[in-house]
Parts: sequence; structure tokens; C-alpha cells
Amino acid sequence: MAPQDQAVSTATRTIPVYQALAEDIKAMGVDCVFGLMSDDTAHFGVTLDAIGIKFIGARHENIAVVMADGYAAATGRLTVVCIGRGPALANGLHGVTFASRTGNPLLVIYGEAPQVPAGTNTGGPDYKGLDQAGVLKAAGIKSFTPTTAGSARQMLADAAATAAQGQTVAYLMPVDVQLREIEVSADEPPLAPICATPLPRRKARPAPDQTIAAAAAVLSSAKKPLILAGYGAHKSGAREALIALAEKTGALLATSAKGKDLFRGHPLNVGIIGSFSHSMARRMAGEADCAVVFGAGLNILTMSFGESLPAVPLIHVDTVRAHISRWTPADVSVVGDAKLVAEQLTAAVPDRAATAKPFHSAENRAALDAFSITEDFQPANTARTLDPRSVAVALNRMLPAERNMTYDAGNFLGVVPYLDVPGPGHFKMTNDFASIGLGFGAAMGFAKARPETPTVLVIGDGGFTMTMGELETVVREDLPLVIVVMNDCAYGAEVHFLRLRQLPAQKAFFPDVDYAPVAEAFGFDAHTIRTMDQLEALAPLLANPEGPIFLDCKINADVAAPFMSEVAAADARR
Repeated sequence: MAPQDQAVSTATRTIPVYQALAEDIKAMGVDCVFGLMSDDTAHFGVTLDAIGIKFIGARHENIAVVMADGYAAATGRLTVVCIGRGPALANGLHGVTFASRTGNPLLVIYGEAPQVPAGTNTGGPDYKGLDQAGVLKAAGIKSFTPTTAGSARQMLADAAATAAQGQTVAYLMPVDVQLREIEVSADEPPLAPICATPLPRRKARPAPDQTIAAAAAVLSSAKKPLILAGYGAHKSGAREALIALAEKTGALLATSAKGKDLFRGHPLNVGIIGSFSHSMARRMAGEADCAVVFGAGLNILTMSFGESLPAVPLIHVDTVRAHISRWTPADVSVVGDAKLVAEQLTAAVPDRAATAKPFHSAENRAALDAFSITEDFQPANTARTLDPRSVAVALNRMLPAERNMTYDAGNFLGVVPYLDVPGPGHFKMTNDFASIGLGFGAAMGFAKARPETPTVLVIGDGGFTMTMGELETVVREDLPLVIVVMNDCAYGAEVHFLRLRQLPAQKAFFPDVDYAPVAEAFGFDAHTIRTMDQLEALAPLLANPEGPIFLDCKINADVAAPFMSEVAAADARR
């Protein structure tokens, strides 16, 4: 053999496609992959583990996907999840549809049926047969499917690059393509490690001067403006710029639910606007004569079904034009980065005398300072159940201030205003698909991403019973998770939906099951809570949570979240 021929042969390896794909995943900077093992992806999955990429397996595909979405939310990194095909895709479709609406970068790798030529006798039937690309397309998810060994790696790179734009993307690996062999050269350029660090923000762009002039003219004429910031404002780092704008214009500061606690601690902060508002926020918002919205969608919950803000001029700022007026019409549309636009408006509006800032009066400041959300309700505790708001107030005091709060969905979401977080990046709701049963996965993803900070999951008994098998995942993966089950022995939202319409609610109730012994069997430090004294006794445990903790809090099913009556009122107006 000639020396040059020998050099070529040692520089090239012939390996299965699944191994090449696993090595490419590692080259992208992936250090863990979420998923559920399947025969359709088994070769790929064990190869990931063999080359040093931790495979974090869930007990259900749905949870595996949402765990990955939670991890992506907590890290800002492109995250990978791998599950099987057919029934696995169907099982996880709920989670994938949800993830596609969060804006987090997620690459979902599925198995796919072999690329069998037409007329070939396969000895069928294919019990897993499903038009996966068609199903995903119907759910609004872009998919990539290589049909040859030679196209598999480039398609994986294309799928990852697309997901890195901030969306959920599917990569379908045909079983036979995975098993084919491919030549890999040691001389090929390395892949960019796009998963190793948080993805860079898109280039921030200011708004056009004429748009700023129009918005500034409206804002300058307002006596009591309200600044409402959403998660987009948090992502742009706009907090200080928005505070400066509020101080110059005499505005109050508020957030959407997803922007929760962006202005925590500031004397002009009124908290969440909308269905999760406290009484002070509702009163102050009702006095506003102009609203300036930064990076918030203005959906039905932020708008309390059209009732949270008065009919005043609305200026809507967002980086994406299509997001403006999507659900609530804006009077002035401003396309630009929240931070830069806030700075532009601060420079454009004229100075005001203190007397021209009625929202900043000594009387208003004193009222805001004196207000306590803990006194915003009359506790409805009973002999064997607790008011969920009382539980939340106590937990807010007991738990470490530095924490992640994650939520499933349901009537118990009325507790959201009572539990503080360091900022929007520590807060995760899972109601983007108007469903229950996703919170457990999101909480595990956060806990995996931030093991140094306690993650708290607040979940109803309905969502918990759908996903309780994941108790084993928490213990197996040693995740620092505190689970608070708000257990009203019912599908609480449906109970109030039926009651508000004078319909019988019996079918929405369930027996009073004690879940603490179940969690204890999996290795949790588990407790059943029926009284405030029982909860207070756990203060030392919750102040420094170590290992998985489980609280089955028996709550009063008669306590309805404010948004339940808003839904009924909106129905009545139709």
C-alpha cells in the first residue's frame, strides 16, 4: 500500500449512521439528552450514553418532551429529546404541541419507519405505522426526514440550526437509514457547538424615529400612564430602562403573568395585571389613561377577557410585528427591542414636574407601600382543608427566596400572585396548550438545569395523578424538587366551570386519596397537610430543602381562582 493511500484510509472511518449522528450531537455541545428508550432509537440512545452524553429517561414520552422544554427555558440552550416512533410520537404529541408554543429551542428526535420501496413484501403489518410528518405538520411543527445515509448528517445539522431560532423542530430517523454505514473523514470541519452555551439573542433593533415620535406624543399627553412588561421585556434586559421611563413619565410599573416579579421591590410596582392581579393592581390599572406594553402578548389572561385595562390609548412594543395586535388591538404599534425602545421613549418625552405625576404622589406611594397581598383575601380554611392562598402565603415565607417556581395548570393557579420569584427567568407556567399534566416535566427540566437552586412544582391532584409515575424519575436522577400538590379531590377548574353555569358538578369530584405514602415509597420526604399548624411544623425542612420533598396539601374545593368567574362573565357577554 502506498504511503498516501495508507494516510487516506486511517483518516476515514466507516461507522453506522446512528453513531455518526450521536457524535454530531456531541460535537454540537450537547451534554445530556432527555427521552424514553425505544427499539426504534435504541442504537442511537445507547451510543449517546457510551460517548458521554447523559441520557435522562422519563417514564412517559409526554414528560420527556416537556422536561427538555423546561431545561431549554432554564438554560437558554438548544436542547435535545429523543423518543420512538408511532405510539411514542402519539404519546408525546401533547407535550410537543405545548413546547412548540413556548418559543424555547428544542430538537425532538424520533424514530421513523424504514424507507421500504413500493411493492416490497415486508411481512407486515407495521403496528407502529403512522404518518408522523403529517401529524407533526398538523400540529404546526416542521420536520426533517433523511431518506439516505448520505443525507442524514446534513439534515440533522439543518434541523438543529432551525430549532436554534427559537422553535420546536422534529428530526425523524428511519430505522434502516440509522443502521446503514457511512464514511466519516477526520479532516472534515468540526460542527459549531451551538448547544454548549445559551443561544445569543437576535440583534436588538431600535424602532424608527417616526414611530417613536408617534408613541411619545401619545404618552406625553397621558397624566396616569401604566407600563406593562412581559417576558419579552425580561429577555431584552429592559428592567432598568423601563424604570427610567416610568420615573420620567410618572407611570406605574406592572407585568403580565409571564413577566412576574420583573419589578419586584420597586416602590412603583403594582405586580401582575390581569387574571392574576391583586386588588391594588386592579384598582390602579383602572385609573390609567394610557398603557404602554413591552414584550407581552396581551392574551385573555393578561387582559382579564377584556376587563383588566380601561378603554385608553394602547402603545404596543414588540420585536415581532405579527405579535402586535394579535389578540388585543393596539393604537400605536412599535416594532423594536423593548430595552432600546424604552430608552428611545425616555429621550423623546419631555420632563414633567412632580405635580404632573399623580401616580407618583406621596399618597399613592404610601398606599402601595402599605398594601400587603397577604391581607387581600379572607381565609377559607375548614377543619380538614386549607385555603390554597393561605398555603401559598405560608410557603412564600418558608421556602428559600432564591428558588424556581413551576406550575401545572388548573384552578389552583389562583395562588400565583402569592408566591414570589427572583424574576421572570425563575418562573414557568405550562398552560400554553390549555392543558394539565405538563408541570411535572417542566419542573424536572428546571431542577436538572439548576441543581444548586431549589425548584418548586405546584400541581393539582388531577395533573399529578396523570404523571405520578415520574416520582421515580425524580429520585433516580437525584433532582432537587419540592412538589406541592394542591389537592381538592377534584378537577377544580371543571367544578367551578359547572357551578358557575348552574350545572351538576359531581362527576368532577374524586375520592380523598392520601398521596404522601405513595411518594414516600419512591423515596420522597412526604407529608400530608390538612391544617396550617401541620404546614408550619415543616418550616425547618422547607427553609433548606435537601432531597425530594412532597407535600399533599388538602385544599378547600370551594375556593375559585379569579379567572374562573372571568370566564363565566365572558361567556355571558357572548
